[in-house]
Amino acid sequence: MSELRHLSPKFLHDLRTPLNHIIGFSEMLTEQAEDEGQTGFVPDLQEIHAAARKLLALLQSDAPTSPHEAEPSHEAEPSHEAEPTVSGSTPTASNEPMKAVQQSNSDQGQALILVVDDIKVNRVVLSRRLEKQGHAVAMAENGREALEVMRAQEFDLVLLDIMMPEMDGFEVLQKLKTDDSLRYIPVIMISALDDLDSVVRCIELGAEDYLPKTFEPTLLKARIGACLEKKRARDREIQFTIQLQQNFKRLQELEKQRDDLTHMIVHDLRTPLTSVIAGMQTLDIVGDLNDDQTEMMTIALSGGETLLGMINDLLDVEKMESGTMQLEYSALDAETLIFRSIGQIASLAKDKNLALLKQVALELPNFQGDAGKLTRTLVNLIGNAIKFTPSGGTITVEARRSEDEKTIVFSVSDTGEGIPEESFARIFEKFGQVENRKAGRMMSTGLGLTFCKLAVEAHGGIIGVESTPGEGSMFCCAIPLAMPAA
Repeated sequence: MSELRHLSPKFLHDLRTPLNHIIGFSEMLTEQAEDEGQTGFVPDLQEIHAAARKLLALLQSDAPTSPHEAEPSHEAEPSHEAEPTVSGSTPTASNEPMKAVQQSNSDQGQALILVVDDIKVNRVVLSRRLEKQGHAVAMAENGREALEVMRAQEFDLVLLDIMMPEMDGFEVLQKLKTDDSLRYIPVIMISALDDLDSVVRCIELGAEDYLPKTFEPTLLKARIGACLEKKRARDREIQFTIQLQQNFKRLQELEKQRDDLTHMIVHDLRTPLTSVIAGMQTLDIVGDLNDDQTEMMTIALSGGETLLGMINDLLDVEKMESGTMQLEYSALDAETLIFRSIGQIASLAKDKNLALLKQVALELPNFQGDAGKLTRTLVNLIGNAIKFTPSGGTITVEARRSEDEKTIVFSVSDTGEGIPEESFARIFEKFGQVENRKAGRMMSTGLGLTFCKLAVEAHGGIIGVESTPGEGSMFCCAIPLAMPAA
């Protein structure tokens, strides 16, 4: 067959096309004869199939395979057979786009597949193969028609011929992968040219696979099955993502409703609670109270003020989280801030026989901050230290300048029970105390530490904790000297 090398590449390519048709039809006729019990035809059909295979192998071994050397003929072979259509649909002319094809049930193994080839017999052979495998098939005779069909109907897979007039398979594939509505349709490229460069180019452009003509039935079924399984997995992933997004949106709506209701209830609680506290504070006006009455009133006032503080913390935390709370900046002095904070809570330390110490570095510069928010931050930190330090312990409040001299660092250290390292981050979170209490640990009460974290971060600063269980804890917050940039 060395004489074949002297024939033109185009002529050799055109010889392969009808041989592929003979092979394809002889395979299908053999299967049909066996299914219908007409076994007498089988040996002759097998001989035709074997002869065509042998001739095709000789052509492929001697003929050039580069698509740039062998330009295929694009004249459609005459055929008196009707093209197969999607099951249940009306046959259409080959030059009209396929309309309204029936959606396949890919979950049951059936798929809706588009076959794109400019040669009618090729479309017929491949489509019958696919229908025999249980798939629904639509066809297009060129790239432009294929794109129109795909935009009108959703397909599970596209079998796309490479060598076509006007718009070849490479161009169609490129357009598919740059179209957001079509890019996820898997594509298997098909060609009579078994050329490695074509395979590489197809994969680089986004094809799922590549099949040379003629089609081995087992290989065709396996490749199509693998592509469809990948598509089903991708479809499930997309559906799962959509469901997650919908669930997340619904969760956000429910959380907002919950927060709005909580805010309304908490806000409405503050007014009557303030009235109760004010009434108890004026009880001595109506007459002297005995010792027991005074003690009970003191306990009630303390509990009421604690509850009011928790309500205020919750309202302020919500304001800071939503960004509706504005800081009122002014020039502040670290020593004055500490002195004011200790003054508000010194009586609690005295009641527990705790030493409350103050250490302020010399010549600290003034800094910009919200006096009310930062005072409350220090009061919360000192209050926590008092709660969790046993009688006879020591609490130290310190202020110093950071090593880079850009911030003022406030710290509150104690000789209390300490905090496990795994709880460091959680104690500052709004719901962190819930987890701690479930685990049998109570690091603080209310939302005081959450308020501290949000207030410090609103100033552009940072807050953290160092602790060793059994030895005590130290909370530190660094506040920038200047206001953060807007």
